[in-house]
Amino acid sequence: MKKFFFDCGTRDATASLGILALRVMTGLMMLIGHGIPKIQNFATRKDFFYVPDLFPLSLMPPSASLLACIGAEVVAAALLIIGLAARPAAFVLGLCMTVAAFGALGAAPWFLKSPTLVETKELAVMYLIPMVAMILTGAGAYSLDAAICKDSKRRRW
Repeated sequence: MKKFFFDCGTRDATASLGILALRVMTGLMMLIGHGIPKIQNFATRKDFFYVPDLFPLSLMPPSASLLACIGAEVVAAALLIIGLAARPAAFVLGLCMTVAAFGALGAAPWFLKSPTLVETKELAVMYLIPMVAMILTGAGAYSLDAAICKDSKRRRW
C-alpha cells in the first residue's frame, strides 16, 4: 500500500527538478487562483454550483459538489505542492478538471475566440495536462513521497 500511494517515480536529478517545478507551479496556481477564492465565495456559490449528471454524484446537493471541488483544489493541490501522495492527489485534481471541462463546461467552446467569451474548456484542460503528467511520472526525488518510500530504483509496473 505504501508503494502504491508514495512511489515517487524517477529519482533522476534533472527530471526530478523539472517535476518539482511542474508540481509546485501548477499546485500554487490551482490553490491560489481557484481553491482559495471558492472558499471565500462559498456562501454565494453553494446553491448554484454544478452537480455532475453521473448517477451516484447526481444525488449530492450543489453545496456538497462545491465542497468536493474545494477539497480537490485546496487539499489535493497542497499535497501536490509538498509532494505527498502526489499521484492520488493528481488523480483527484485531474478528475475535478475533467468534470469541469466536460461536465460544467460541456457546451462551451474549446478555445477562447473573442475577448468577451470567458467560459471555455481551455483552462480546465490546461490544468488536466500536468495532472496526467504527474500521474504518469510521480512526484520525483524532491518530494515527501521520496522521503517516505526510499527504494533505490523505480518500481516496474
